[in-house]
Amino acid sequence: MAVLQLNKANFKDTIVNNAFVIVDFWAPWCEPCVAFTPAFEAAAEKNPDIVFGMVNTEDDPEIGEYFEVSKIPGVLVIREQAGIHAQVGEIGAPALDKIIEWARAYDMTQVHEYYAEQDAQAAK
Repeated sequence: MAVLQLNKANFKDTIVNNAFVIVDFWAPWCEPCVAFTPAFEAAAEKNPDIVFGMVNTEDDPEIGEYFEVSKIPGVLVIREQAGIHAQVGEIGAPALDKIIEWARAYDMTQVHEYYAEQDAQAAK
C-alpha cells in the first residue's frame, strides 16, 4: 500500500476507519524529513496491514498543532484512534522497524478500559 498524503480533508476519516495508523509529520524544507521519506515508504511496503500517512506541516499546520508537534520530523503511532507513541527527531529504518514491532505488541487493555469508561459516561 502506498503512503497516503494526509490533510484536513482525510485525516480524521483515516484515523477513525483504520485500526493502526503511523503518521509522519514533515515539511519540504526539512532535510532530515526528506531523508526519512524513503525509510517510511519502505516500512509501508513491509507492513501492508498498517496505514502509513504523511502530513505536510506547511500545508496543514492545524493537524500538527492539534497533536502538539513542535519539532519535525515527527512520527505518531495511532492504534484504535489512540496515540500510543510519538517519536520526534531523526530516526533511521532500523529504529522505525523497532517502533512498529513495539506498537504491534502494545497492550491495548488500558485504552479499551478508557473507551469503555467514556461510553459508560456518555450513556448516563
